[in-house]
Amino acid sequence: MTELPEPTRDFVGYGRTVPVVRWPGGARLALNIVVNYEEGSERSWDSGDQCNEGLGEVVRPVDTTVRDLATESVYEYGSRAGVFRILRILEDLALPATFFAAAVALERNPDAAGWIAEAGHDVCAHGYRWSEDWLADRDDERRRIAAAYESIRQTTGRAPTGWYSRWMASPNTRELLVEHGGFAYDSNAYNDDLPYWADIRGRHHLVVPYTLTYNDNRYLANGLSPSAFVDYCIRAVDELAEEGETAPRMMSIGVHARWTGQPARASALREILKHAVDRGDIWIARREDIAATFREQVPSPSPDH
Repeated sequence: MTELPEPTRDFVGYGRTVPVVRWPGGARLALNIVVNYEEGSERSWDSGDQCNEGLGEVVRPVDTTVRDLATESVYEYGSRAGVFRILRILEDLALPATFFAAAVALERNPDAAGWIAEAGHDVCAHGYRWSEDWLADRDDERRRIAAAYESIRQTTGRAPTGWYSRWMASPNTRELLVEHGGFAYDSNAYNDDLPYWADIRGRHHLVVPYTLTYNDNRYLANGLSPSAFVDYCIRAVDELAEEGETAPRMMSIGVHARWTGQPARASALREILKHAVDRGDIWIARREDIAATFREQVPSPSPDH
């Protein structure tokens, strides 16, 4: 057998010794609702890209030399109707959420940006545009990170506290976030049920893992119905809360304005949230508050960070 090189990846994590993080109110689970707001920042002929974006409502090949007005209108639904429906549900239930927002999406919908800010939801930067930054060189990616940060600061009146790349990060992303200095955490990982510290060239940087599991992409990828998605997420909430009796956990549920903003799927989000509230032992929190609470109890190994 050929000897494998020493891995740079961590396959153990916390292992058997999960840190006991005390969430506010003695909650067994910290639950973060992530609203991915991308509409208007996606690739489109209208934005000068001379290509179409996928991930609309149905998967279908369209000749890239032809403008796909149908898929464009799906994205417009998320911006015109979907994001506001989700904001109303959060307002009705008096609950906070985190918006993984592409900067250009907020620029193109100041009404939504204003409501997000006024409601006190936090923003995690989701790129300047919803772009494939893993294909960018280091300097270009650095400029995109800075542009996203400054744009979101201007449109919402408050700088983003975290970063989440579209689909995947580049090998440079985390180093560039640390270099920038304005981000308290990133969510470019799907590998744990708790935040953790990552060593970035001798400096420790907080990672607050996200999910593609409890994510409304399941409506398209797996054909889940809203009822099935409710069952899927509630099972996870209940199981993690059971584990949280001895070591509280964290969970993310990811939704998108153009998908969960549709009425039937919005009703699923409402049902999941009501279940979590009715349990009485779930802390539904903004991502930045989960990061701050974790940081207080599990300080960075770096004395200067």
